[in-house]
Amino acid sequence: MQAKYGSDVTVIGVAGKGDDASYESFVATGGVDGFEHAIDTTGGVWLAYGIGSQPAVVFINDDGTTTTHNGAIGLDGLTEGVEALLAG
Repeated sequence: MQAKYGSDVTVIGVAGKGDDASYESFVATGGVDGFEHAIDTTGGVWLAYGIGSQPAVVFINDDGTTTTHNGAIGLDGLTEGVEALLAG
């Protein structure tokens, strides 16, 4: 997503469970090292967006409008969500 839409969208991974070492290992080996990541140690980000477990995706529009998808959505779902954001 970041490679394809990088100039139009920002992708941020947010980990909320596990320790720093396991998180860093996941980023290094999971094919998700092409975008920024944050660790939500307090759970505040998860709570703010209604995320109960991983995986989850939150699309945030420029005006702050959000759409949260709990569970896996796959590449087609990610693409659809990004395209919807870009369509405005």
